[in-house]
Amino acid sequence: MANGFVASLARPGGNITGLSSLAPETSGKQLELLKETVPKLSRVVVLSSTTVPGQTLQLREIGLAAGPLSVQLESLDVLEPKDIETALQAASKQRAEAFIVFGGGILNAQRTRIVEYMVKNRLPAIYSQTIFVEAGGLMSYGVNLIDLDRRAATYVDRILKGAKAGDLPVEQPKKFELIVNLKTAKQIGLTIPPNVLARADRVIK
Repeated sequence: MANGFVASLARPGGNITGLSSLAPETSGKQLELLKETVPKLSRVVVLSSTTVPGQTLQLREIGLAAGPLSVQLESLDVLEPKDIETALQAASKQRAEAFIVFGGGILNAQRTRIVEYMVKNRLPAIYSQTIFVEAGGLMSYGVNLIDLDRRAATYVDRILKGAKAGDLPVEQPKKFELIVNLKTAKQIGLTIPPNVLARADRVIK
């Protein structure tokens, strides 16, 4: 709605409806999890692509969470592939202690490069999407996209039966997941605290 695609979530109007993968509040939770994992953390760099719908809202939410956690944030915008190297060099100069990496086409496509940088430099990082952890990233917290895919089938069924898309409410995410990669934790010399590990929906060993 904030991006102007629909009139309202309850009655989107036009020919658009479905399920939103946008949950800006998860970015604040990502910072909380990172701080729990590395209690002495004070400087965090956020890699984002602000041209991706919703990421400006995510940055605002993470900014609100940073104060109470005594964490200094630096946001670096990645708008095209060549910006990755520039952003990582900037983060090194700023002596980043950890990273939060949002999703999006460019960042997702460059995930191997990003993950390799984190491991090589022994930097903790939390990601918005599971694919980063499956590529060797430390941990991710975000919307369960498989659950969204399953729920989307009900919309297809209703529309095929004659319902108008604009009359069907846009549903918000209901399931979120925390995934932890213990192999990566060992590579960077980090011990995941038991209270974080106990909340993980999946652990990669």
